[in-house]
Amino acid sequence: MANVRANRKMMGKLAVITVSMFAFGYALVPLYQAICEMTGINILALGEQVIMGKKAPPVNSQVDTSRSITVEFDANSRGPWEFRPAQRSMVVHPGEMTTVVYEFQNVQNRRMSAQAIPSYAPMQASAHFNKLECFCFSQYTLEPGEKKSWPVVFVIDPKLSKDVTTITLSYTFFEVGGKTPPAPVAVVKPSLDESAGS
Repeated sequence: MANVRANRKMMGKLAVITVSMFAFGYALVPLYQAICEMTGINILALGEQVIMGKKAPPVNSQVDTSRSITVEFDANSRGPWEFRPAQRSMVVHPGEMTTVVYEFQNVQNRRMSAQAIPSYAPMQASAHFNKLECFCFSQYTLEPGEKKSWPVVFVIDPKLSKDVTTITLSYTFFEVGGKTPPAPVAVVKPSLDESAGS
C-alpha cells in the first residue's frame, strides 16, 4: 500500500513538472518577442511590425541605392554554335541580387560537351562580382539542335570602388574534348635581305 501511495505521489509530481514545462515554453514566446523589439536584436521581428494595417516588408540594408552600375553582357564561342545573352546590359545597385539569362544552341549534327569561362572588365571588378548561380560552374552535354537557357544570379559587392560605373561580364564557350581549332600563331617570314643572303 505504501508503494502505491509513493507511486501516486511521484506521478503527481511528474505531472506538475510536465505542465510547468509546457507553460514555461509558451510564456517564452511573447517574452522573446518583447525583448527583440526593445533591443532590436532580431531584425525579422522589426519587419513583422504592422504599419497602418499592412505588414512592412523587410528592408535589405546591404543594397546601396545611392549607386548604379551598368553591367554589360558579352558572349564568345569557340566553335560552330550559337551563344548569346538574352539582354545586352542592365543597371543594378551594389548589393542587389540580379539574374540574367544566357541562351545557347548546338547547331551541329552531333552531340557535344561544352563549358563556359567567365572574364571581367575592368579586372578589379572580378573580386567583387559574386555569382550565386552560374552555368559556368559545370560542363554540359547537348544533343544536335538542342537549345538551353541558363541563368546567372549575381551580386556586386558594395565594397567595389566607386570609380567603377560599368562592368563587362564576358563568357567564352568552348567544346570540352572537341576538335576546337587552336588560336592562330604569328609566323615570322624572313625579310628579303635574309632570303637573298641564304
